[in-house]
Amino acid sequence: ATVPTGVLALLLGTLLWAPWRALHGAPLAELSGDQDFQLFLHKNLEFTRKIKGDVAALQRLVCDKFQLCKEEELLLVRQHLGIAQAALEQCHSRSFQAEACFSQIRNGLSVYRGSLAAILELLPGHASLVETLQLDAANLSSNIQQQMEDLGLATVTFPTEPQSPLPTFSSHFHHQVGSFFILANFQRFLETAYRALRHLAHL
Repeated sequence: ATVPTGVLALLLGTLLWAPWRALHGAPLAELSGDQDFQLFLHKNLEFTRKIKGDVAALQRLVCDKFQLCKEEELLLVRQHLGIAQAALEQCHSRSFQAEACFSQIRNGLSVYRGSLAAILELLPGHASLVETLQLDAANLSSNIQQQMEDLGLATVTFPTEPQSPLPTFSSHFHHQVGSFFILANFQRFLETAYRALRHLAHL
């Protein structure tokens, strides 16, 4: 039996919201009234939404072109490929700190910007969309870096997370599946980053 769409949306909304309840009272109240900070948040919420839309467009292309549409059908191949999700736990931890969250967003954007090279090879006919996405990821990272500097926030480094090189795919099928998961992971990463920015905008 299928779960009604409305029920599914409600369950998903509950799951997505749960980690954020702990953030109220985070030591960022002094920033909430800063007009420049609020402007930064609202502009980059829109920018992140735009990037999410472009990732979704590439996901649809991979689905239509290679019939790779459902993660649950590809989990065994995923384990073989070893494609990891960029960490973003600092954006919804109980000890939320803007420095750590922003730094992880920037690190992740750098990882995915590099990983998009695999998509570029797979979909050469859509190079302009992929290259725009790479440029947008770089610009969002730059925006966050500039805001951190403006707020006097230190960049936090995470030495346990080396910059992973692009996976070497042993077959064209693995390249297709790897690209599918790079996009799926990037979309999840962007959704978490979006919720972090939205949360800060409503403190």
